[in-house]
Amino acid sequence: MRQIAELRAEIGPWLDLRGRIAEQAELLELALAEGDDALAAELAGQAPALGEELERLEFQLQLSGPYDRSNAILAVHARAGGTEAQDWGQMLMRMYLRWAERRGYKTEILDLSPGEEAGIKSVSIEIVGPYAYGYLKSERGEHRLVRISPFDAQHRRHTSFALVEVMPEATEDLPLEINPEEIKFEAFRSGGPGGQNVNKVNTAVRLTHVPTGIVVTCQTERSQLQNRETAMRMLKARLLEQEQERREAERAALRGEHAETSWGSQIRSYVLHPYNLVKDLRTGYETSDTTGVLDGELDGFMNAYLAWQVGREPVMTEK
Repeated sequence: MRQIAELRAEIGPWLDLRGRIAEQAELLELALAEGDDALAAELAGQAPALGEELERLEFQLQLSGPYDRSNAILAVHARAGGTEAQDWGQMLMRMYLRWAERRGYKTEILDLSPGEEAGIKSVSIEIVGPYAYGYLKSERGEHRLVRISPFDAQHRRHTSFALVEVMPEATEDLPLEINPEEIKFEAFRSGGPGGQNVNKVNTAVRLTHVPTGIVVTCQTERSQLQNRETAMRMLKARLLEQEQERREAERAALRGEHAETSWGSQIRSYVLHPYNLVKDLRTGYETSDTTGVLDGELDGFMNAYLAWQVGREPVMTEK
């Protein structure tokens, strides 16, 4: 029943648009027959909006991967660079939270490791909404920031890096069986900034999937049971993403292509000094509105990535 409801929600906009176009066509035919130039002009003025909606629906058809409809778990990891990199990690965390807010998606921080002085070492965020993974998968890889450091007394220019991981969240529609005997469970005390202990009991959880070596931790909840359930969701998401990458590599091998791994590969550059520019290194899409991008205006980059994947149209540059 849920799948039926989702399919109805997907085809609903198409049926609605078809009905509106048919109605406009009938009105236009009537206006031309009766010589009603005012009505014909009004209908002509409404045509571009219908065209834009059709283009948006056609573009959404590109989100047809096996997990594209799913919710997403997004992780940000500060790379080497100490406070600079950790502050950059926090900036990215805010950017994605703002993007999700703009789209009306729900978010929940599943795990957060604060930085030593500022920022974060890592964070995992659950993002709930239709096609969350389909859009966010364009963000996988390394993000590079160039700016005048606010932590440098000599005001020198610094380059910082952060790694973004994006995984589909496992649901009933995306079954994934995990052998409990293959999971190593550890409990420890939640840690805060500077290594301080937040709780005096072992509520934080670390799960290790022995066959793959994948490790996840969760310490945001007050009970060990809640943290264990959340950690299991995160582990399932990582295993799903690993399976997705394996399939992509196999398809690329069959086509005789070289499949570049998304982990650690630099995908986007954010320059705040000596000029303002955000540029995607894969698609060539760029914009000088660095403030807007860091405030969550990412749709241009995501749409350019989807178009680049299928070679649908040349990339447009936003100034």
